[in-house]
Amino acid sequence: MANNVTKAELVDYCAGKTGLTKLEVKAVVECLLEGIKNAMIQGRRIEIRGFGIFTVKARRARMARNPRTGAQVPLGERYIPNFRPSDEFIAEVDRSIKARVAAE
Repeated sequence: MANNVTKAELVDYCAGKTGLTKLEVKAVVECLLEGIKNAMIQGRRIEIRGFGIFTVKARRARMARNPRTGAQVPLGERYIPNFRPSDEFIAEVDRSIKARVAAE
């Protein structure tokens, strides 16, 4: 089994937990992701209590090196999405993985 979880797997999981149809859950998941993306495009901060914070971070312009040729290449200023998990989320993941590893 792969370590990646796809959007389809999240939809299946949520449909099983809520009793909603997969089509309904898929629409909600896609709307949620679109809402997060649109807010970030506007430069807004998204805070989901107990889960984490989505922000946009600016990366300054810099010189990079092409690994193949060794030539220096200028990289302009960029804006990248960033996610910072909440302390509760971090603690729950840590606790759950430690328990699973100890049980193995």
